[in-house]
Amino acid sequence: MLTLDKIYHAAFVLRDVARRTDLIAAERLHSDSELYLKTENLQVTGSFKLRGAYYKISQLTEEERAHGVIACSAGNHAQGVALAATRLGIPSVVCMPDGAPIMKVESTKRLGARVELVKGTYDDAHDRAVELQKETGMTFIHPYDDELVMAGQGSIGLEILDQLPDVEAIIVPIGGGGLIAGVAMAVKSLRPEVKIYGVQAAGAASMYRAYHDGTYETLDRVDTFADGIAVKTPGEKTFELIQKYVDDIVTVSEDEIAAAILDLMENQKLVAEGAGATPVAAALFGKLPIAGKKTVCLVSGGNIDVNILSRVITRGLIMSGRTASLMIALEDKPGQLLRVSDIVSACGANIVSVHHDRGDTNMAITSCFLRLGLETRDAAQIEQIKTRLKEEGFELVTERA
Repeated sequence: MLTLDKIYHAAFVLRDVARRTDLIAAERLHSDSELYLKTENLQVTGSFKLRGAYYKISQLTEEERAHGVIACSAGNHAQGVALAATRLGIPSVVCMPDGAPIMKVESTKRLGARVELVKGTYDDAHDRAVELQKETGMTFIHPYDDELVMAGQGSIGLEILDQLPDVEAIIVPIGGGGLIAGVAMAVKSLRPEVKIYGVQAAGAASMYRAYHDGTYETLDRVDTFADGIAVKTPGEKTFELIQKYVDDIVTVSEDEIAAAILDLMENQKLVAEGAGATPVAAALFGKLPIAGKKTVCLVSGGNIDVNILSRVITRGLIMSGRTASLMIALEDKPGQLLRVSDIVSACGANIVSVHHDRGDTNMAITSCFLRLGLETRDAAQIEQIKTRLKEEGFELVTERA
C-alpha cells in the first residue's frame, strides 16, 4: 500500500534524476487569490511522469530487470519509462495509441524504447500492453494504478510543502489519478488542512463521475485534445485514495483549457499541454473556492504538439475576447464601409479581415453582408463595438464570438 515513507524514499531515489521544479508566483493570472505554478512542464522529458516511472523501475529485482519493462501511454508516461529504463540499462517496449502526438512518439523512440502504435485510445493501448506482457514476461509499468508510481508522483507534494509551507490549496490534473493520489497522500499526511482539488477535461470526466457518484465507473468514450488525461477507465487504487484525500473534483471545457494555455504563454512565458493547463483553467474560470487563498496549480506537462498549438491559440483568443467575427447587413452604397471602420477604430479595435458578400439570397437586392474579423482587447470591447454599431443604425446579422 502507499505510505508516506514510500513517498519520502521515492524523493530520495529521484534526487539526482528528476528536477526539483520551480514554484513561481503568477499574480497576473488570478487577481482574487495568491496563485503559484508548480512547473512540472519544465521537468526532464517535459512532464511529471518521469518521477513515478523511474521510482517504479528502480525498485525492480535483478530478475525483473533482465526481462525488461513494458508500458502503455499517450506520450508522457512513455517518455518517462523510456528514459528511466535506458538509464538503468533495461530494455523497454511502449504501446501508444495511434493518435498520440508525433512529437511524443518520436521522443519516446529517441529515449531508447521500442514503440508499438495501437489503433484507438489509451485503453486500447493498455489492452495490447497487457497482452504483450503475458507473452514476454516483461514487467508492466502501469502509468497510474501502482503504489510505487504514485509514490514517485507524491514527491511533488513534498516539494510544494517545502517551497510554500503555508500553501492553502493545490489544484491537480486527473487522468487515471496517479498524480493526485500521490500528491494528496503526501500533503494530507503532513498538512491535512490543505485543500486538494482535482480537475478533468469535461470530455474525459471518468474520475469526476466516479468521485461524485461514489462508485467506480468507466466511460464509453473520451473526447478532448488534452491527450495526457484522456482516460476512459480511472485507476481502482487511485480511486480509493482520491475518495479519502481529495476535497473536490471539477471539470473544464476545451475552450477553457485553450484560454488557460494562452494565458500561461502570454503572462508567464510558459508552454503547457492541455492536461497541464487544466488546473489554471479551473482557477481562471472560477470552478473552485480559492478566493483569498494561497493556491498552487500543478502544471503537469508541456509536451503539446506544435501542429495543434496554433488551433489552441486561436480558440484561446476567442475565449478571452481577443478576437471576434461580426456580420453586418448594409445598404450597398458608397461610404458604408468607411462608417463601420471609423466605429471600430474609435473603439480601439483592429480590423484584420473584410469580406463583402452581395450574393446571399436571403438579403435584399440593394443590400450586402459585410463580414469583419477583428483583433480586440477583451469581451467588453467586443460588446462596446456591437453597441456602437447598433446605435449608428447597423444591423448585426450573425455574431460569432
